[in-house]
Amino acid sequence: MKARFLSAILTAAACVGLASSAFAADEKISFEGKTIKMIVPTTAGGSTDIAARLFARFFTKYLPGNPTLVVANMPGGHGVNALNFLAQQAKPDGLTMALSSNSEADPITYRVPQAQYDPAKFEIIGGLGFGDNVMIVRADALPRLLDKSKPPVAMGSVSGAPRSGMRMAIWGAEHLGWNIKWVTGYPGSPDLVLALERGEIEMTSFPRFYVADKLTDTKKYKIIYLDGLNPNARPSGRADADSAPIFTAAMEGKIQDPKIRAAYDYWRAALLFKWIGLPAKTPEAIRDVYRAAFAKVTADPEFTAAADQSIEGYQILSPQETVKMINDLATTSDEALQTMDTLLRKAG
Repeated sequence: MKARFLSAILTAAACVGLASSAFAADEKISFEGKTIKMIVPTTAGGSTDIAARLFARFFTKYLPGNPTLVVANMPGGHGVNALNFLAQQAKPDGLTMALSSNSEADPITYRVPQAQYDPAKFEIIGGLGFGDNVMIVRADALPRLLDKSKPPVAMGSVSGAPRSGMRMAIWGAEHLGWNIKWVTGYPGSPDLVLALERGEIEMTSFPRFYVADKLTDTKKYKIIYLDGLNPNARPSGRADADSAPIFTAAMEGKIQDPKIRAAYDYWRAALLFKWIGLPAKTPEAIRDVYRAAFAKVTADPEFTAAADQSIEGYQILSPQETVKMINDLATTSDEALQTMDTLLRKAG
């Protein structure tokens, strides 16, 4: 008797739960009269901030109820502070979102004691991809690149860890016989361009779009590879960049050691992209409203015109594409990170 009574209670509770879920799914979501905060983990004026302000302007137009959107810059801790806020303090009610970058989804950023978030747990709305990278060499140094009896080619890098495109040189030295030495400490791309022109360095990597109008004298500078990490990247209009040999194709079959392969796969996952996300456990109904608004925003001709002017070389990433890119980074093993660190130290 007690068993039948308990079963009846559980059945009734299940029915109530189903009815409640159905009501939530059917309920019309509106943000009328609300203010939505878009968190940006950088200072104002950078590329992430510019993208956030553009999206905020158009999300106001397409989210139901036409809410007010404010952009809140929350720099610090290589983006960790902002993402900690999204994970630990923001309510999953659709009133807080973030526009962040691949850096904050990279395990070298969030697998530290001060990081209290997991990028794979956020509800992803969509994203932007940012092309690929080229490796460029001074023509007078090119003959020495594969000749280890000659002085090594000076490979220029920014301060700290080399950018993703620059890491082609690590794999090139390990598996393609490149004869290089590293010269580090340059603050940014303009400094590297100047160093290449002066001959302080003889080789480096840039985003393909960045050099569409720089270092264009093909008698002085040779683009030897396009990294090939983003097969859907937009062409830049620079012929020798758009038609350059693909680095990942040159690397096919070169790595046999599983540990090295895992580090290489981590490098391949380290694409340049930006993503828009909501806190974990945000109801699917709210997430889907945001995704529908994202689709309308990115199809709006006015948005496209503004983005073409302010966001160089971008491509729209669907929610599914963005989730995959985040997960590809987030599932990198600690061993693969340690192997990459070893290779970086070996390269000097």
